[in-house]
Amino acid sequence: MRRLRACLGAAAAVSLAAVGTTALVAGSASGATTALGNRWYAAAPYLMPTDNDPPDAGTIMDATGLKAFQLAFILAPNGGGCSPTWGGTSAVSSDTAVQSVINTIRAKGGDVSVSIGGYGGTKLGQACSDPASTAAAYQQVITKYGLHAIDFDLEEPEYENTAAVHNEIGAAKILQQNNPGLYVSVTTAGTADGTGWFGKQMLLEAKSQGFTPNNFSIMPFDGGFNGAASQTSALANFNTILQSTFGWDQATAYAHEGFSGMNGRSDTGEYFSQADFQTVLDFATSHGMDRFTFWSLNRDRQCSPADNGGRTSGTCSSVAQNSWDFAKYSVKFAGATPPTGTPTPTPTPTPTPTPPGGACKAAWSASTVYTAGNEASYNHHNWKAKWWTQNETPAATDWGPWQDEGPC
Repeated sequence: MRRLRACLGAAAAVSLAAVGTTALVAGSASGATTALGNRWYAAAPYLMPTDNDPPDAGTIMDATGLKAFQLAFILAPNGGGCSPTWGGTSAVSSDTAVQSVINTIRAKGGDVSVSIGGYGGTKLGQACSDPASTAAAYQQVITKYGLHAIDFDLEEPEYENTAAVHNEIGAAKILQQNNPGLYVSVTTAGTADGTGWFGKQMLLEAKSQGFTPNNFSIMPFDGGFNGAASQTSALANFNTILQSTFGWDQATAYAHEGFSGMNGRSDTGEYFSQADFQTVLDFATSHGMDRFTFWSLNRDRQCSPADNGGRTSGTCSSVAQNSWDFAKYSVKFAGATPPTGTPTPTPTPTPTPTPPGGACKAAWSASTVYTAGNEASYNHHNWKAKWWTQNETPAATDWGPWQDEGPC
């Protein structure tokens, strides 16, 4: 069901986020800056810094007000061994490419979390012999980048491996103990009833090791979901599972719960729009949830007309959007107001002379798909589509999909 996500590098099932402390910064060779507030790390969307046509982080920060990024993914080496690499191929110890991305983000007042796991490749919990050696490998990542946050992303097939899950959860506990102030989030796959059997076993493993993170998050997508209502229902059901597993009341369980979504078209053909994100955001904030993130910023932009809506892509959302629309919901969750921007208005064109009361084209419809060159009328003007668009009201702006062809 999630095979395509292996190609996309999609974020998935077990996440740990570690928020920074003085101890973490002091042990760093990277010149890390002061940690952001916990809410920013809880809101950091995923970004692949070297794959899937990575967008410029600084551009996203300027356009949205976003400050935190979840960089993906740390794996064991493809050839075997218990040492951290980017994507199984590039050793963390000798990395300069990702370090450059991190430096850019920090220079603009932001920070990063590093994500461990993902769908493809071999995870360190599978390759290392025990929790201590797994934690030691992850500590190299924390020290290398002076991290204030780290994200463990455990999913199939690792989270079906009892020994690997034991190593990952044990490593999380060790890192939490050895790095005072560590903010830890554990995310597992979402299902309609909250999470499946393996997710529940992961929760029981955490309980058995006496490990309590800041939150457990689920990913309600790629499981037969249909918009925000199905996602908020799964979050409510997962809350019940947390209560029964850990003996928490409802409010405490929500305070330890998070959401990790997928923007646009999911791997299995589900669609999640900006309106769906707003609904889930409202649910998360009104219930006091601790985390709101999504996969991914690489996908937070409009597809080309050929791609839009037809397939799931690692580099665009397959839904109608402006660039970085979905990132703005993370900004809101962090407690900031995204900049509205003041696009330069399109100069009013000199209309082609038309007889007074000239014929209007067919009325614009929010449900109709328009491609470049298609025409429609709206508010007594005719409009021509510049590119693929749906449910975007015609308006004369540089950044919009419509060109004003004059009154009709």
